[in-house]
Formats: sequence, C-alpha cells, structure tokens
Amino acid sequence: MQQRMNQLGCGQCPREIKEMYAMTVRKQIASEGFLSEETMHAFVSEVCATMPVDGRRVLFIIPDQTRSMPMPLMFRALYDALSGRVAKMDYLIALGTHPPMTAPMINQLLGLTPEERTGLYRDIGIYNHEWQNPEALTCIGEISEDEIEAISGGLMRQSVRVTINKRVLDYDLVCIVGPLFPHEVVGFSGGNKYFYPGVSGAEILNLFHWLGALITNYAINGTKHTPVRAVVDLAASMIPVEKRCFCLTVVGKETRAIFFGAPEDAWSEAADLSADTHIVYKDKPFK
Repeated sequence: MQQRMNQLGCGQCPREIKEMYAMTVRKQIASEGFLSEETMHAFVSEVCATMPVDGRRVLFIIPDQTRSMPMPLMFRALYDALSGRVAKMDYLIALGTHPPMTAPMINQLLGLTPEERTGLYRDIGIYNHEWQNPEALTCIGEISEDEIEAISGGLMRQSVRVTINKRVLDYDLVCIVGPLFPHEVVGFSGGNKYFYPGVSGAEILNLFHWLGALITNYAINGTKHTPVRAVVDLAASMIPVEKRCFCLTVVGKETRAIFFGAPEDAWSEAADLSADTHIVYKDKPFK
C-alpha cells in the first residue's frame, strides 16, 4: 500500500511541513501489558515540568466522545502539572463536523462532576468547535492548486483556503491530546488531524475527505505516508502558534504507550506502534 502512495506522488510537497525546530520525542511504552495510571500521570508531570509555559496561555485540542482514550486521567494530570504555572489553560473539542457536546456530555468525557466543573476547574474554558460558523473561523493561508496537484499525484488540481478556529490564535502554545488508530481517510488518525479537519472550516474538510475517497479506503487505511496526511501537515504548518502533541496508543480502555513532541514527530512514532498494535495481516483477502 505504501508503494501505491509513492506512485501517487505523496511527499512531493513543494513546501516544508516540519516544525521549524528540532525536538526529541519523549515516550513511555509498556514493556508488557499496558501503562498504569500512576505511570501515565508521572509521565505527564515530567514532560510538563520541561515545557516553557510559565505565564503563558495554553490551549489543549482534544477529541470528542467518539474517540477512545483515558481523557479523565489526562485532564487531571495536565491540571495537576500546569495549574499555578500557566496564565490560562483551556480546551477546544475537535469535533470536525460532529454535533456539539452538551455540558453533561463534556463532564462525562473529562470525568468531572458538575460540582468539580463549577468549582475546582471553573477557570478552565472548554469549547466546542463550530465548523459551520464563519464568525468562529479565520483564514491563515492557502494551499495552491499546484501544491494540491503535486501532493495528490495529479488526482486533484484545486486551491483551498486554510481556515481554523479563531481560538487557536489566542494562545501562546497549542497542545494536541489524543489517540491514534488506523484511519480510512488519512491512513492513521491523530497528530495534526486534530487541527485539520478537527478544528477547521468546511473547504479543507471537504477536500480532505474527497481526496481520501479518490485514493480509496483499501489503498489508504493503515498506510502511514499518504497524500491526505501531507495536506493535513502542510495546512498545520501555517498555524502561527507553537505546537506540541501527546499521542496515545490505546487498546480498548487501556494505554500501551504515550508519545510527546512536535505533532509530526510524536505522531510518526505513535503511527509505527499503532501499525504493530492495531493491524492484523492475513494471508489472503476476505470476500
């Protein structure tokens, strides 16, 4: 499948899509079984201790209830590590086109009681993405038709405006927190996909899905480097805010590993482990 992606021209992107700085990926991988809650909490604490966030505004981009991960654990671990250090700590739910979450749904997602939400965590803003609301979006750039043609290997030729939720630009640091699985549109989920299409507008969201459909689910699902991923990373490179990412490899309700670094780098290592964890290869196709 990866050979097919290469034939399609993936990776021939005319612009640099990596972060402007080099960053080592920090990771915690279970030697056997899964990570304990104590181990994960300690990992988050150690990582946050090295983050230059004092006096800064931090926004966490998280999935909604359709994604499996220990979000209550991560929410509390991040609060414990950063409360009192950051000037502001908020959350934006990467809904894509999913319906907005209600207050009870958000409490369940984060493992909060109503009393905790209005008490201990009252200063934390938790927002739904609004992909259909033009007032909630801003344009940060454009991917040209030449670039789309090069990335897609000639499957598409059209420019696309790169829009994003305005809230992202109100912070000094944006940190993705989410799991990673094989994905039928992009190859593997996670990483910068939480920006695009997670908190984007309709134009790039529609292109994202149409390009994946042209390549087909069979060719793209479980393939690491795909044209769709190249579009996602290129769009994310236009976000003028410092970015970090926690990527989790999750099996059911358990966590096998957690990675932290620049979104592209943490995602890359997590995708390799996901391929080993979530994909089962058979000798012949099923009908």
